[in-house]
Amino acid sequence: MPEVIDDTAVHLTEVDIDLDVQEILLAASQHDQSKLRQLLRTQSMLPDAANVKDTETGFSPLHAAIAACEPDTETVSTNGATTSDSNPSLDAETVKSAVETVKFLLQEGAIWNDLDANNETPGCIARRIGALELYELIVDAGVRAELLLNRLDAYEELSDDDDEEEKAEAGAEAETETAPELVDASAEPTTETTTTTTATPANPEVSNSQYLESRLNISNDRILDADQNGVMMAWESDIMRKSATALLPTPGLKVLNIGHGMGIVDGFFQEQGPAVHHIVEAHEEVVTEMKRRGWDTKPGVVIHQGRWQDILPGLVAAGETFDAIYYDTFAESYGDFRDFFSEQVIGLLEQEGRWGFFNGMGADRQISYDVYQKVAEMDLFEAGFDVQWEEIAVPKLDGEWEGVRRAYWVVDDYRLPLCKFMD
Repeated sequence: MPEVIDDTAVHLTEVDIDLDVQEILLAASQHDQSKLRQLLRTQSMLPDAANVKDTETGFSPLHAAIAACEPDTETVSTNGATTSDSNPSLDAETVKSAVETVKFLLQEGAIWNDLDANNETPGCIARRIGALELYELIVDAGVRAELLLNRLDAYEELSDDDDEEEKAEAGAEAETETAPELVDASAEPTTETTTTTTATPANPEVSNSQYLESRLNISNDRILDADQNGVMMAWESDIMRKSATALLPTPGLKVLNIGHGMGIVDGFFQEQGPAVHHIVEAHEEVVTEMKRRGWDTKPGVVIHQGRWQDILPGLVAAGETFDAIYYDTFAESYGDFRDFFSEQVIGLLEQEGRWGFFNGMGADRQISYDVYQKVAEMDLFEAGFDVQWEEIAVPKLDGEWEGVRRAYWVVDDYRLPLCKFMD
């Protein structure tokens, strides 16, 4: 039999690219900044060298740099026996070199919230291995990215005859820093760059208009939309009770709630004995359920059917003010929330009043939750508000997600916000 000769062309370019990727990841894991600088800035032919991915682990250079700090759980005793150390400590020098490497990679445009094959971001790895200094570096990178996106969103709203020089400056900044939004914890791991936009922590792909047009499944312990996304669930009751008590400490006050849902927080508001209780609810089916349960006949209750964006300007124009305001909507963006407190709350809240919100932003991942807390604090400060946080332990929710498309809460502790005008 004649010898079969394989004359398939060898794609040296693909081999070279793979070698380049491995060389970058190795330099990152060794915290070799000199080599990394050479590879990223001069030698590599890759278009986005700071965000290359290992095909098996999904590691980016940031993942590799942080994972290299994980201590070895196996130790060798003096007699040569191998034992397992259940509580190994981090090596201080390794962490120190990793800090400098992570800073360099972030400066080179490394994506702070990219996912590896285990569905972990670099920050997730840092938190898991106890490298808190590295974790805080990634959190700060996430905050910078979110603030940059917010700034660019504002520039997009400028009219054509606004200052062109300012626009050019914003564009230049965008080119020098990669700014993806928070990751979707439910997404499948991928070797592609992950840059999903933010809607709600639970359902980033559901728009507010889609939600308002969808049919709802309303039961005693939950509301689901047509796609089985959790809109509101009974496990939130303790959080709502504490929020209502903090916002309405005494009877006879005026309260405004944005988003009735299952009526949990409004029920607790009623227990506090408000003199006036306004409720804004956008979904027609929820309003129908409210009326079926007699909310429209309760003393002092006023129901406004529609989106808060359409209702609140009329209340401001009418001179309505409130001692307490609460915000808990579904499938709205962080930008919507920022517009709410920076444009509407200012005109509706009494000078000594209090307001709060359901703090579920980024609750599908601890690092996302931490990033959004810092972003919110900065934006609230800029809008003239002081915020205090109360940590509340969330019970185990293992059985709560049966029949729900995805778990929208995985964080251990809820941070209850209480906002006031700054003195």
